[in-house]
Amino acid sequence: MKLTLWTYEGPTHVGAMRVATGMKGLHLVLHAPQGDTYADLLFTMIERRDHRPPVTFTTFRASDLGADTAGLFKTATQEAHARFQPQAMIVGASCTAELIQDDPGGLAGTMGLPCPAIPLDLPSYSRKENFGADETFHALVRALAKPMARAEGVTCNLLGATGLGFRHRDDVAEITGLLAKMGIAVNVCAPLGATPDDLTRLGQAHFNVLLYPETGEGAARYLERACGQPFTKTVPIGVGATRDFLREVATITGLSAKVDEAGLRQPWWSASVDSTYLTGKRVFLFGDATHVIAAARIAAEEIGFTVVGMGCYNREQARPLRAAAAKHGVEPLITDDYLEVEAAIAAAAPELILGTQMERHIAKRLGIPCAVISAPVHVQDFPARYSPQMGFEGANVIFDTWVHPLVMGLEEHLLTMFREDFEFHDAAGASHHGGKAVARVEEPEPEAVAIPVVAPSGEVRWLPDAERELKKIPFFVRGVARRNTERFAAGKGISDITVDTLYEAKAHYAR
Repeated sequence: MKLTLWTYEGPTHVGAMRVATGMKGLHLVLHAPQGDTYADLLFTMIERRDHRPPVTFTTFRASDLGADTAGLFKTATQEAHARFQPQAMIVGASCTAELIQDDPGGLAGTMGLPCPAIPLDLPSYSRKENFGADETFHALVRALAKPMARAEGVTCNLLGATGLGFRHRDDVAEITGLLAKMGIAVNVCAPLGATPDDLTRLGQAHFNVLLYPETGEGAARYLERACGQPFTKTVPIGVGATRDFLREVATITGLSAKVDEAGLRQPWWSASVDSTYLTGKRVFLFGDATHVIAAARIAAEEIGFTVVGMGCYNREQARPLRAAAAKHGVEPLITDDYLEVEAAIAAAAPELILGTQMERHIAKRLGIPCAVISAPVHVQDFPARYSPQMGFEGANVIFDTWVHPLVMGLEEHLLTMFREDFEFHDAAGASHHGGKAVARVEEPEPEAVAIPVVAPSGEVRWLPDAERELKKIPFFVRGVARRNTERFAAGKGISDITVDTLYEAKAHYAR
């Protein structure tokens, strides 16, 4: 067993909750002990939803294990139906309740409920959250969707958006508007915003748009087999991918792929003089495979960054991630251990990290700018404003999101560099508050006392003067300078790094 502070994905029942929370008229009954009910707080606390998830927990206790826990499940299910009157119910067990093998699906099937009660297969000890969401949506579609006559106009379904998804709400709005410019109406968007009755109409659409493979691919493949509906393979994140997506939709429908791009600013900004400072910046990407693959293409082809590392935590999407990493000439990192991710980032010494909420914390520790591109995320990544990742407006948002950490990091570096200047030191006061430049009172530094330190074999330490000098190096190359200096010192048998050692290393590696 390995104890961790963070996890990239929750257990499978959290994925089921994401589907249930995104939908309306659906209720989830989860066989779970006290303690497993924490998950519903994620939606109101992080996503800032205005209602609790439509989930009923049986919440059995340790004292119930010697009695009839199956009876508790039946009672909870009957009471949930009587109270909420859903169009359909889904039933399953949390990771802990799975161990007692009460078979919630079988129990619900014997209760004669007046609405569909769909059992969920959530193998909590071999799979995780994204699989749980994909499997739950797949089970709903398999139970409710049927082949039927197509609608008169060209329509599609949008598949994969869920509750607690990274910018899913705004992505749906952006892609709906983009398709409308092509003359395509959205038949059903699911799970997000759909009801079980809406799922019975999925077969009316001419094709499906798979927005997020992690949570919608199972349903898309089922509809392709059962209803003869093709689905799109291109995820429209970034300018190039959005144009490819439009061409793919045009191939499926026979419509024109040309749409108004008047609001697209990202290509011009990326090519502007002010953005040449970004060219060649080394970037490390980590998150769910869909967003990482898309972000790597944007970074390399649309902004001019150099991809020095990329990886994902969801093993179900490892194959496409490995293929994308090969295109960028980097070794793929497939892991759900954040400590491995931190070690890989430290070794790569990037100038920008594009990752999840956990990489944001890693970046703070390493002193590297970071932008969030993927779940898991925290409350600040569920903004009140319109902020999609997909489509042309999504490309504008991405440019701002990625560039601002670099620009602000440069500003912080300049402020640090001029901190000793007579106009900018802390005692001078703020200029916009009427502060005047005053001479800085220099405090004599305490006389250094030589303390003999025996460093462990092969290790080096930075003396205070060298640490201060290192901070004068721009943040985006500071990590490389530190590692090169330590490597130089170790090679020379130097245990204490001084200012002279720092500049000797610089001269050595400049040759």
